Amino acid sequence: MSKKRQELIDTAIRLFGQHGFHATGIDWIAEEANVSKKTMYQHFRSKDELIVAALKHHDGLFRNFFMRAVEDSAETPYERLIAIFDVAHAWFSQHDFYGCMFINAIGEYSNKNTAIQQTCIEFKRLMSSYIEELANLLAVENPVELASELAILLEGSIVTAQVSRNPNAASTAKKAAKILIDNEMK
Repeated sequence: MSKKRQELIDTAIRLFGQHGFHATGIDWIAEEANVSKKTMYQHFRSKDELIVAALKHHDGLFRNFFMRAVEDSAETPYERLIAIFDVAHAWFSQHDFYGCMFINAIGEYSNKNTAIQQTCIEFKRLMSSYIEELANLLAVENPVELASELAILLEGSIVTAQVSRNPNAASTAKKAAKILIDNEMK
């Protein structure tokens, strides 16, 4: 990836996170990345194409960070399922937490079957798959259902933390997650 292309993606991620997708224009991104509009259009044919590239790049960075943090903070599958909410709490507590970029994107671009929507759906599918992988390692009757319930708790805590500016949403979700997991392990 060229340095200019990467600068555009990094700038777009920062501005989209801080200001939203519709409020962040191409001119602003080019100016902040210190490139001409012509250079930007050499790398991306449209704003939508830049958004998809930014989402895909952010996907790789975020999922790697999140999964690594979960794996580093706990040893057993049970502990790792609980640690998901500890990692979420740390994420929510960051000064630059603006919510989930994918939830925000789907909120602003709700048209079905667009590349933006498909990229968001794929990110959420991959995050849910990670939770399901951990749940499959537990001796529970229905790991898929448990993973789905935990994924919903995580999603709810993300939105709650974003809207209320309260990182403790993850702690509340963690309490509910423990109850769900413990009930499944009986």
